[in-house]
Amino acid sequence: MTEYTGVVDRFEEDQAVVLLERDGSVVGDVVLDRDRLPSDARRVDAVLTVRVEDDRVVELTHRPDETEDRKESAQDRFDRLSSRPPDEEDADEP
Repeated sequence: MTEYTGVVDRFEEDQAVVLLERDGSVVGDVVLDRDRLPSDARRVDAVLTVRVEDDRVVELTHRPDETEDRKESAQDRFDRLSSRPPDEEDADEP
């Protein structure tokens, strides 16, 4: 059995596309019926533990703490990137 970190990337009608990660890199994806996801993970960016055996997903477990950590990290990055550096004129003012 192989274990991956899965991230719900998107929904296409009743299908969920889950990206599979290993060591922080995307190594593949799986398409599943939305109903196969744990009910609290049926949203984009939900983080899961995905267990695969014989090329079949055999277990999906939602990781709410990891989901929240990634959300906060992405928001922090966005906030840092969206803040403008001070203009030269602003830097000269007392």
